[in-house]
Amino acid sequence: MDRVFLIDTDTASDDAVALIMALRAPGVRVAAITTVAGNVVVEQATRNALYTAEVCQSAVPVFTGAAKPLMRPHENATWFHGEDGLGNHYYPAARRIAEDGWAPDVIVDTVRKNPGLTLVTLGPLTNLALALLNAPSIAKEIGRCVVMGGAPCCEGNVTPAAEYNIWVDPEAARIVMRSELKIDLVGWQLSRFDAVLNAGDIERCVALATARARFAIECNSRAQEAYKEQTGEIGISLPDPVAMAVALDPALVAESSVHYCDVEVATELTRGMTVVDRLNAAANRRNHDLWRGFLSHPPNVNVVWSIDIPRWKALLLEALS
Repeated sequence: MDRVFLIDTDTASDDAVALIMALRAPGVRVAAITTVAGNVVVEQATRNALYTAEVCQSAVPVFTGAAKPLMRPHENATWFHGEDGLGNHYYPAARRIAEDGWAPDVIVDTVRKNPGLTLVTLGPLTNLALALLNAPSIAKEIGRCVVMGGAPCCEGNVTPAAEYNIWVDPEAARIVMRSELKIDLVGWQLSRFDAVLNAGDIERCVALATARARFAIECNSRAQEAYKEQTGEIGISLPDPVAMAVALDPALVAESSVHYCDVEVATELTRGMTVVDRLNAAANRRNHDLWRGFLSHPPNVNVVWSIDIPRWKALLLEALS
């Protein structure tokens, strides 16, 4: 029986690659894609999701969701991904349009129809927070929630303390972290350094000569430039596909441990910081039933600290081939 996925995304360049991976994965049925304001406005996120599905020859239903964070104005990342979110290539509109239905309601309905599904979030957590506020019980019905977000061990990518997806809507992220979801937190640092697609990796992708591979590299053209401007590193960094790889293949995780995690919402200096209580990290790695920390709260998040990088890149190439 196929595994059922539900994907929530602010579809820009790396999100598109993650969607390709899920839509092409054997043994996986993507029940729905929901979109949220983040990298781009929500209407553009929907347009990009529909176009990506068309590249994959998939008729997966796409639903539009929240146009702004719960309590703050929307702050996009078009400087990084391009004005259209896909490298300023301005791809044509897909032949399909979005389905009727509001994404938070669709999340609730899809979970109830598919208990035990895997939920993958690739953008700000606004839609999921709204779904949980409306129907808290779905937290126990979701088998696994893989969250691309946070910077649990290092600097952020939008401030010294925070990663973009969490920073954009920290109030939503706090609701999600404090729910009863089984969360795997895949921070942006996992897509850096050796996990970045280097020149050889990019050549191998292009050599596949498929429409998916061409699109995946092309739509990340501006992101590649922006990543070098931001970090000095050369290549294509793909946070969302790394999170999708973890969702598709849990054996990809080389090291993880469970901790209490909360999100800072009160100060601008550390807005959106994912605060991971790591006092007893070594014991947590040895025995996930053990926990103790400064805050004395039981663990609520499984933090992914490292991945099998060759396996991640092989999974990506397989999806693009």
